Amino acid sequence: MKVENTQVQMRKGILEFCILEIIARGEVYASDMLEELTSARMIVVEGTLYPLLTRLKNAGLLDYTWKESTSGPPRKYYTLTSVGLEFLHQLRLTWEEVADSIRIIRQKPHVNGTATAQQ
Repeated sequence: MKVENTQVQMRKGILEFCILEIIARGEVYASDMLEELTSARMIVVEGTLYPLLTRLKNAGLLDYTWKESTSGPPRKYYTLTSVGLEFLHQLRLTWEEVADSIRIIRQKPHVNGTATAQQ
């Protein structure tokens, strides 16, 4: 088993949450999302992002508007719907619960009485 496979799965599991967090700050263009996710080391390619955005739109969490661009064709800018905002709120609560659970598990002493290494 390779650690890289597990790391990729962990990132995939929180990708939707990260995308919603980015869009929650205001309307955003998909390539700007890609850039931010990449700079945050959330390894994402267009072939992953666009189907996910479509799925989130079809679920009623996102909306978009077309805006003219000075450097090419019109661009699609995404925003959260009210349903998307509530969905994100629930994900934030879940994230805090998961982070707390992991913290508790990692801080529990070993059988020999020493705490696990914090990294």
